[in-house]
Amino acid sequence: MVNMFENAVIREILEKYKRLWAIGHSMALMGWDNETYMPPKGSEERGYAIAEMSTLYQEMLLNESFVQLVEKGKNQENLNDYEKGVVRVLDREISILKKIPPSLVYEMSKTSEEAFHAWKLAREKNDFSIFSPYLEKIIKLNIEKAERLGYENEPYDALLDLFEEGLRTKDIIGIFDNLRSNLRSLLDKVISQKYYYFNSPLEGIKYEREKMEKVNNEVLNLLNFPWDRARLDVSPHPFTQGMGINDVRITTRYEGYDFKRSLFSVIHEFGHATYELQIDENLKMTPIGGGVSLGIHESQSRFWENIIGRSYQFTQVIKPILDKHLDFTKGYSEEDLYRYFAMVKPSLIRTEADELTYNFHILLRFELERLMLKGEVKVNDLPEIWNQYMEDLLGIRPKSYSEGILQDVHWSHGDLGYFPTYTLGNIVAAQVRNSLLKSISLYDLILEKKFNDIKASLRELIHKYGSTYRPKDLLLMKLGESYNQEYLINYLREKYLKI
Repeated sequence: MVNMFENAVIREILEKYKRLWAIGHSMALMGWDNETYMPPKGSEERGYAIAEMSTLYQEMLLNESFVQLVEKGKNQENLNDYEKGVVRVLDREISILKKIPPSLVYEMSKTSEEAFHAWKLAREKNDFSIFSPYLEKIIKLNIEKAERLGYENEPYDALLDLFEEGLRTKDIIGIFDNLRSNLRSLLDKVISQKYYYFNSPLEGIKYEREKMEKVNNEVLNLLNFPWDRARLDVSPHPFTQGMGINDVRITTRYEGYDFKRSLFSVIHEFGHATYELQIDENLKMTPIGGGVSLGIHESQSRFWENIIGRSYQFTQVIKPILDKHLDFTKGYSEEDLYRYFAMVKPSLIRTEADELTYNFHILLRFELERLMLKGEVKVNDLPEIWNQYMEDLLGIRPKSYSEGILQDVHWSHGDLGYFPTYTLGNIVAAQVRNSLLKSISLYDLILEKKFNDIKASLRELIHKYGSTYRPKDLLLMKLGESYNQEYLINYLREKYLKI
């Protein structure tokens, strides 16, 4: 391994940081277990354990000797980019946690642990009242967090910055103002042409879970998923949890029908996992040994899910796998399957939304979160506001809480300010595609099943740097510009209108 850290002060920082990393590793493992295998009644004790670990992490990070060491690191001359990255990430984290009292960290951790299990039960029973007291508390805690962190124009700025360093609410408003009109116009044209807008019989065909598991495993083998460093499990809401560079866990869910839901959840999470697994080995157990932001992370999952997974070429490659395990796909042509994968149809569930309508789901959540943080909405009014937004944006209205406000897990985790990173991910994925097309024959590589070549290009473009650079700086350095939604609009026009 190449020693990227030559400065003596930085090396001392990294040595002391290993204990902090170990706590983070333990909490990640507990969080993964919480959503996969932990018995439901274990939530109270687990909530206590995670809350205590969170406050212990804060105490150790803010230990005066460690803070002074990081300050000493900031004053070192001639640091390389990786060493500067270590100092930047730690200085930012110290600055954030200095503003948030341990009591708030503890309360947020404990509440979100309990809220997750309340959300899961509420979703199963289609009863918002089970979750609403927890959501109310989460909103109050996030308002307090935003006030303590400070913000430029509105509370949302403070929380958004936690997930996408340097981004502000006004940036997101500008992006959505542009996307909303362009995507609405594009959606109307696609619906009128009817090639991608239709009802596929495959949506309603039931499948056996065991057979779908074989499909998912074989598709992951096709993509060269490293089973010695990663695994696939089942959870109510698909997710990826990185424990470290050599231990990344992904999940999917099996609903028993509309098989693309489970398949594309796997491909999506594979994208997240690949990012973590391709970070430079030299950054292992350091503050920069993880993805730089949720927006950049989401770009990698959406790249694999949509640009790779929903391409005609990928459909051609995986059809034999589908036919081998799902007998009913044999009666459908490659074009039938492609149209099923790429179909455009306003739907109630975000995770099942097509490429054109997906960002409307994010716009809804962004607007609701801003209302929550401004204190302009009562929790009990949120379901109706949600339903009205869905009707205004996509012309459809939820008939239950489970297909409306209870469909996403994120608020139960205490995360407000998170959702815009999904749209950023779509934007950056299109920018990455544009960049790769200049250097590799992307769609030929898909047909040739040379997925390692695609992964290698992504590693050099994004993955290997971990959190060394700020998100915007990484984009400027590797793509030549920051977030630019025009690439997403052009990609969708090219795909759906052939222009």
